[in-house]
Parts: sequence; structure tokens; C-alpha cells
Amino acid sequence: MDAIIWLGIVIVLIIIEIVTLGLTTIWFAGGALAACIAALLGAALPIQAALFLAVSVLLLLFTRPLAVRYLNRNRTLTNVESMIGRQGVVLEAIDNLREQGQVRIGGLEWMARAAEDTDKIPEGTAVEVVKIDGVKAIVKRK
Repeated sequence: MDAIIWLGIVIVLIIIEIVTLGLTTIWFAGGALAACIAALLGAALPIQAALFLAVSVLLLLFTRPLAVRYLNRNRTLTNVESMIGRQGVVLEAIDNLREQGQVRIGGLEWMARAAEDTDKIPEGTAVEVVKIDGVKAIVKRK
């Protein structure tokens, strides 16, 4: 009877994984499958539970980082993420204390602030985007 329960848990966890595609429950489905096999071999319930926990944790620790890296390899960056590291030119001097500054990056004009509050960046200076904060590009001198 334990094996049927573990098999049911495996099926439910796989269905949740298919629906969410979040790489969250698949590791526990592997642990439940190991516990199901242990139940079929006649292991006691505490051993089944310990095996479930151990296999789930091992799968989570050792295979999740590889799976995430492999699955995120072809991920398309969003507009904001793609701005980080891009270069631009200052159109209006950047002064954080006066809350002024504007840059042109890839043909688009952005409000800008310097990464360092004390840094005043004059017009015409080449800059690199280090972060996007709302509608402002946070830049540093190139």
C-alpha cells in the first residue's frame, strides 16, 4: 500500500511541475520515486521517508544548479536587463545633487544619474550603464 501512495505523490508532483515549469517539485518527485521503490522492496516506512528526504535534498543540491544554468542559457534578456553594460554619451551634465542628467544609449534618451553621488559627469562624456533604477540609467564614466 505504501508504494501506491508514493506513486501517487510522484504523479502529483510531476503534474505540478508540468503546470508550473518552475523546477521546484521535480526534485521531490525523484525522492518520492526512490521511496516508492524502497516500499516495493519491503522497506519500513521510516526508511522510505528518510530515503525520500535524502534523495530529494541530494537532487536539489547537485542537479538543480546544472539544470538552471542549462535552461537559462537561451533566455532572452528584457529591455532593462539588456541595457546593463551598454555604452552611451552624456547629453546633459549629470549631477546627482541637482537631480539632473541625461544620456543617449543606443539611440534612446534616458534620464541619468551617476553611480557615485559625488561624481559630476560633464556633457559629451562616454559612460557605461551599471544599473537601471525605474526610468533612470545609473552610469559611470567609461
